[in-house]
Amino acid sequence: MIAVTSHLLPTYSRADLAFERGEGVWLVATTGERYLDFTSGVAVNALGHAHPHMVKALTEQAQKLWHVSNLYRIPEGEKLADRLCSATFADTVFFQNSGAEAMECAIKMARKYQSASGKPERYRIVTFEGAFHGRTLAALAATGNKKYLDGFGPPMPGFDQVPFNDLDAVKKAIGPETAAILIEPVMGEGGVRVVPLPFLRALRKLCDDNGLLLIFDEIQTGVGRTGDLFAYQHTGVEPDIMTIAKALGGGFPVGACLATTEASKGMTAGTHGSTFGGNPLAMAAGNAVMDVVTAKGFLDNVKNSALVLKQKLAELKDRHSSVIAEVRGDGLLMGLRMVPPAAEMVDELRAEKMITVAAGDNVVRLLPPLVINEEEIAEAIARIDRACTTLAQNHARAAKEKVAT
Repeated sequence: MIAVTSHLLPTYSRADLAFERGEGVWLVATTGERYLDFTSGVAVNALGHAHPHMVKALTEQAQKLWHVSNLYRIPEGEKLADRLCSATFADTVFFQNSGAEAMECAIKMARKYQSASGKPERYRIVTFEGAFHGRTLAALAATGNKKYLDGFGPPMPGFDQVPFNDLDAVKKAIGPETAAILIEPVMGEGGVRVVPLPFLRALRKLCDDNGLLLIFDEIQTGVGRTGDLFAYQHTGVEPDIMTIAKALGGGFPVGACLATTEASKGMTAGTHGSTFGGNPLAMAAGNAVMDVVTAKGFLDNVKNSALVLKQKLAELKDRHSSVIAEVRGDGLLMGLRMVPPAAEMVDELRAEKMITVAAGDNVVRLLPPLVINEEEIAEAIARIDRACTTLAQNHARAAKEKVAT
């Protein structure tokens, strides 16, 4: 079911489905049908839809001031930056409007750091096959996916892709021009692959031993998605630079690049900018999200929900081994590696009035709002169960027909 829209650039294969309102983990289509939202705008709507605290914060700010530009102080942004730094390894924050922009800032920062350290020849960044870092030309080059790069001319130089979880390959990739290593603690688009802790520790040591910066892309994992405020916090491995976005604004466009004082030392006045980044509306949204996510007990509830979901999914895998090959993920970023094509499962779940999103490695991502409760998880499991039964029956029937012919 693909909608035909005459004036939108056709860069998305859109399902013929539109929503007019939402509440919590539920979306209501223009047809009046209710859908269980296990996409969350691709890990964006961390607090679900129409969260009262967010609605109040944005409404109040919209009545006062929307935009002033970064030529002046923006107190709401200073407050959010203080909160992020107090809660993380970081000393400084730059706000922008998206994850891709946050990645651009991180890439520039890593290169500028080496230049400011007297090593301008160091500009290359080691990245990993299967990763995803955004759609700008630099972020695409960092991602290295030929499908995304095709037709856009020579990729931006300066990125060396190596196989996932291959330490020897990383060591071989490091040379006199290497500036940094960039990795997602959990590869979302790449199939919900959790990076093993020993590998992250080894990357930290390689950076320390070779004068490199370690960059974590927490655009999809950040702001509570894994049960901690940020995924790195339960690994014991701290980055020098971290990119976040998605959940930070709870649905309002916000991105941020966090860094230590040392890593950011090259980013002096005039080296970077953003017209809309850090505007009062976005900062109101970010502060409202932080109010809720850092409230006592919130992340504990996320961890409890994640445990229940993971256990229930494991039971489904046991019952439907012909459909689900593997359950993987961290917190409320879960993935089902499928036996049949993942797209079939996405379609079947949509027929069950539940929306999900596919990822690499034939995976269906499950990204519910962080406010989901056990009753809603049970409802999701029931719908996944029915979808698995239907897929198994369809494939069994197709196999019999093939034998018969």
